[in-house]
Amino acid sequence: MSETKSSKRAPMDLATSTKSYLFEACKRLDFDEQTFRLLAEPSREVRVELPLRCDDGRIEIYSGYRVQHHNARGPYKGGLRYHPTVDPAEVRGLACLMSLKTAVVRVPFGGAKGGINCDPHRLTQRELEAITRAFVEKIHRNVGVNIDVPAPDVGTNAQIMAWFHDEFAKIYGYSPGVVTGKPLIIGGCEGREEATGRGVAIVIQEYAKHRAEPLEDKQVVIEGFGNVGRHAARLLGEMGLKIIAVSDSKGAILNENGLDLDELGTHKDSTGSVAGFSGAQDITPDELLKLPCDYLVPAALDGTIDAATAKKIKAKVVVEGANGPVTFDADPILKDKNIAVLPDVLASSGGVIVSYFEWVQNLQQLPWEHELVVQRLNEKLGKACQHVFAVATGQECTFREAAYHIAVQEIKDAIWAAGF
Repeated sequence: MSETKSSKRAPMDLATSTKSYLFEACKRLDFDEQTFRLLAEPSREVRVELPLRCDDGRIEIYSGYRVQHHNARGPYKGGLRYHPTVDPAEVRGLACLMSLKTAVVRVPFGGAKGGINCDPHRLTQRELEAITRAFVEKIHRNVGVNIDVPAPDVGTNAQIMAWFHDEFAKIYGYSPGVVTGKPLIIGGCEGREEATGRGVAIVIQEYAKHRAEPLEDKQVVIEGFGNVGRHAARLLGEMGLKIIAVSDSKGAILNENGLDLDELGTHKDSTGSVAGFSGAQDITPDELLKLPCDYLVPAALDGTIDAATAKKIKAKVVVEGANGPVTFDADPILKDKNIAVLPDVLASSGGVIVSYFEWVQNLQQLPWEHELVVQRLNEKLGKACQHVFAVATGQECTFREAAYHIAVQEIKDAIWAAGF
């Protein structure tokens, strides 16, 4: 048994890929069909309609979603995504991934995900606030400090979390732990914004230790220069790696001698894109994925590397900074090419680990210094990496198979321990 990319979607959607990976994990663990179904199906799905009066007087109606996968290990936990591609299937797959991710790194949360099918770049600040508050008004009975704790994701940020918290507080009183990723001034956590990118860097560092390989001058290609990719690039650069190519939703650039990240950041902030950066040559996003390099970090949306793209990948290691960038049908192709994949449930878990730290601080009303956050993130994610690498070595399986083995067993044991 972060940053958005182009609207191109892979033939195999995220929900299908995630369920397929889960099915294979259950078969390896010799779980029966009923156990697989119990692990695969979400506990609750909520859909709400959100009428928005736009600044020009028009009325637009958006759909909002919240899928709660499993909470045997703790409150549901997962981001809120504002993006035109948000739909029930995508949110369902992301919620399942969150259950697996929290189990791999052993933080006491279950998994959830939510979102609104809007383009935040086409909404004004007032419209974004209005639609966020309307969403809270519709789903407030299904979230809470010990029920379900949302966080930022693609298209959302600390400001949106602040509006979410404020609207929730109007009903239930001051409850900073209801969301994470908030501004520091209202209970946010030092280091939260950089956490997912820092997690990517930590996982690469741990992998290099596992392989007894140096990091100095290793070449890195990053798809997605938003929150995750930009912080990962900076931290990897500080470790001595060479960032040779990056992309965003508007273009891609290459400098085989290494990009000047400070100048690139200034260019991105002033123009809104990495495209046209004077310190590099413009290339296409498809060309970027096929560049020879040591580490390829897909850090945009899901489905970037499908079966057709996987055949052309020349990286030595793929590090999934996004959720679900490698589809289920692409995974065996990379394996046959001896390309290691550091899976999303491990490599992109820095955000949820630091979200857990923020939640703990809110419950205790005791903020931590940045140094303590970084120290504890390194410790927790380092232990998770070592566990995954040890299982992969002991069972002679891929890192994804090892991570799923750990997570699926953990969730199943928690469900059974609760007395199902």
